[in-house]
This record gives sequence, C-alpha cells and structure tokens, in this order.
Amino acid sequence: MGGTKAAAEQIEVAGQTVRLSSPDRVIFPERGFTKADVFHYYVSVGDGIMRALGDRPTTLQRFPDGIAGEMFFQKRVPTRGVPPWVRTAEISFPSGRKAAELCPADLAHVAWAAQMGTVVFHPWPVRAADVDKPDELRVDLDPQPGTDFAHAATAAAELRAILDELGVPGWPKTSGGRGVHVYLRIQPRWTFVEVRRATIALARELARRRPDLVTTAWWKEERGERVFVDYNQMARDRTIACAYSLRANARATVSTPVTWDELADVDPDDFDLRTVPERLAQRGDPHAGIDDAPWDITPLLEWAERDAATGEGDLPYPPDHPKMPGEPKRVQPSKDRDRPR
Repeated sequence: MGGTKAAAEQIEVAGQTVRLSSPDRVIFPERGFTKADVFHYYVSVGDGIMRALGDRPTTLQRFPDGIAGEMFFQKRVPTRGVPPWVRTAEISFPSGRKAAELCPADLAHVAWAAQMGTVVFHPWPVRAADVDKPDELRVDLDPQPGTDFAHAATAAAELRAILDELGVPGWPKTSGGRGVHVYLRIQPRWTFVEVRRATIALARELARRRPDLVTTAWWKEERGERVFVDYNQMARDRTIACAYSLRANARATVSTPVTWDELADVDPDDFDLRTVPERLAQRGDPHAGIDDAPWDITPLLEWAERDAATGEGDLPYPPDHPKMPGEPKRVQPSKDRDRPR
C-alpha cells in the first residue's frame, strides 16, 4: 500500500493566503525535490524574482506531474477557479489574437503559479502600463555545438566592452544551462520591431569584433562552432526564463544573476534550488540596480541605419511569426535556389 498523501496547506504570502496542495509530489525526480520545495524556493527568492517579473505579463511553463511528465505553456489565466486577487495583463500575439496573462503584482502571484505546477517563469520584456513598448533589451548568448558556457562567458565579456563604450550597464545572468543572458534596462519608447532592430545591430557589432567566436546567422548550417546571438528573443511573444527562475532540468538549476567579475569563473550547475536562496540572502541580488537608469537606445538604432545603408538589413523572424516588412526570405541557404552558387 502507498503512503499517506500529505494534506494541503494554507500559506500566507505577501498578505494573501495561498493553498499548497500535494506538497510531497516529486517535481525533480533525480534530486528528489518536491512541489513544496519549489513553492518555498520561490518564496525564499521573492525580492529577486519580483525584480525580474513584477508587473510583467508572464507565460507559465507548467509541469503538473513533475518535469518527467506532461509540460505545457500557459499563456491565458483561466476564467474560473482563480483567486480574486490574481492580476492579469492583456497582451497581443503576432497573429493579432489577445490573451490575459498572469501579471505578478506581488509574490503571492508567484506562489500561486508554483501551486499550479509552474516550474519556469517566462516574463515578457514589457510592463503592464504599456505592453507594446519593451523596457528590457535581452541579449541571449547561445552556445552552439562544439562550444560551451565558457565561450558564452567570453562573448559576454566582449559585449560588456561594447556596452561600456556606449555608456550603458549590462546585467548578466546564467541561463540555467550553457548560455548567458545580458539584460539592458531601456526606456519604454520603442516598439518590438525597433527594439529587435537595435538588438540585431548590437549583435552584429559583437560579431564583427569576434567573428571567430560570435555569429548572428539564423540558419544553423551557417553558425559553425560559435556562440549565436539569438536576436529573435526580442520578437513579440518570445520570452526567456527570468532571473531566479528554476529550469526544467535534472539538476533543478536556476537562471542566476552574477556580477561581471565572477561570470568567467562560475559553474552554472552550482546554482540550483538548494544553493541560490542562500547565495541571495548572503550576497544580495547582483541585479539590484537594474531599474536605476533606463537607457535611450538611439545609438543602436543609428547603428541599424548604418548597417542597412551598407546592405545589412533585417534578419529572418521565427517560423511561427507573420512575414514582416523588409524581412529576407525564410529559406535555408542550402535550399535557396535563387542564391548565387
């Protein structure tokens, strides 16, 4: 006979009562971490994760039966069975369809999402006040086969030099896997299209400086053993696991903010559900100042105009995105019959 199922608990979080059912359900089988572990992890990193996703429409990556079971992305908060205090924000997808996504106003929202089986939080780079104007430019440094975290960290250091020249701080974090994310807090004055153009211009400048290390090639066959700057993470409805979000892998790693000085020496596998709360409590949040000085991206848009004048225009959007004005053909180069041989 099986053991007795643990009773549901009622837990106070940010002034709200949040129900935690099936607290002993195993979410990370290899480490033995339970639903209660996930719930209490998120409560323990409250200051950090609210800085990352507070007031942002957020897609939830849910694993109701643990990471070995079914997974789905929830982009719409249900209309029934939701606490009356849960806040949402309406966002528009590239198709024009709309959805009311969770928009965490306080840590109770994060705890409620954890109760619903959420493991990974994917906030949009916008705030509820204007869901069409990003205030966060995200640079995703994605190591390709043959490269690893050390290569991504080296690319991030090269990126830091460019940002220093521009006079804008960058805020690095581990992806929770082999990659590195660098965030820029920007003024919410530009559209997704414009911020994506700015990201492409920044990525191209990085690739020019280290063509041996960095690529902006959308097609995998052209990337080689380099770090890909995934500029399409700034396309509408593309999101990245936020700072202090768990990742759905065997080790229960965390996408963890780091300082520039420690980036080259950290092992991303050291940051997990058990270790990150203590790190945050002892050392504070390396991203604590991220909101202090939103940046004007005009210099990057000027770079984009410069590149366009020399024939370097837009780059392909994701395959599920509508065809965009000025976008090149979405044809794999080796299959493009019109491409010069």
